[in-house]
Amino acid sequence: MKTKNITYRRVGDYNIPNLVLPPEETNIRLGKWGMMHKDYLLKHKKVLFTTLLTQGKLYKHCAEVENQAQQMFDTLIEQMKHAECVTEQLKEENQMEWICHMQNIEARAREIVNSEIVFN
Repeated sequence: MKTKNITYRRVGDYNIPNLVLPPEETNIRLGKWGMMHKDYLLKHKKVLFTTLLTQGKLYKHCAEVENQAQQMFDTLIEQMKHAECVTEQLKEENQMEWICHMQNIEARAREIVNSEIVFN
């Protein structure tokens, strides 16, 4: 049975439409932030996920989130390092203290990026 260029397949007593999704750009590679955002959409924003998927815009959207998140993360790291005087001189004088500061800064920056961009 065909109607308006839509094909159907018969399953029991029902005619199920054969849906074909628009082509998605498969050459887009998502990083950590983009994959986390995609997973968040799938689990918590199912309507938006399905809409983006059926329009062929899911990976492009997640790639944009990836870029925004990475830029924000890098900016936050630099701002926090400057505000807390975590310098190359500290790295040379006391590596363990520098590592502790940097891990703390990176953890805080990750939390901010996750709450502001990735899980929003």
